[in-house]
Amino acid sequence: MREYNPLSVDEIGRNAALALMEYPPATLPPPESFFGPGVYTLHCAGSFHAYADMDPNEPIYVGKAAPPGRRQGRVAATARRASTLYQRLTQHARSIAAARNLDLDDFTCRWLVLDPVWIGLTEQVLIARYQPLWNVAVDGFGVKDPGRGRRNQRRSQWDTLHPGREFAEHLRDRDESREAIVSAIREHRSD
Repeated sequence: MREYNPLSVDEIGRNAALALMEYPPATLPPPESFFGPGVYTLHCAGSFHAYADMDPNEPIYVGKAAPPGRRQGRVAATARRASTLYQRLTQHARSIAAARNLDLDDFTCRWLVLDPVWIGLTEQVLIARYQPLWNVAVDGFGVKDPGRGRRNQRRSQWDTLHPGREFAEHLRDRDESREAIVSAIREHRSD
């Protein structure tokens, strides 16, 4: 049976993901602030040995910036007037700039402002389609400072591989070495 529903939830997610990837990459962070929640991709064209041969259009990370109050069910009509997505991209730029073995100039981004109902779906479609390294093989890029009360946790894989974020310097070491993380990247990229 051949069946196609252009208004199915999956198809809408795929269409939003395609729309995002049609935009040309921009500097990270974007040069001008903008408003709205949505999804984004980060791309790396740098010389860090584990990423040196990446296609610059292949996302290294996919993320979302949901509007404030979403988790409490309080998404207001003003969500589109908050710079949620721009702020998230700026936070990521600071994380990359803080890493002692990465160069922010090697990174670009794409973003798409979306109605909050489509954000999670579009993020899922992008991750399933591209299997980005920092989403699938190297955990911890998107984490924020855990705060003083949770400083007994271990440093993320990302912070082990790319030291420099101040909050991560105070966390306990991982059992996993940098070499093991790079090996996992190679294995992921060979699949």
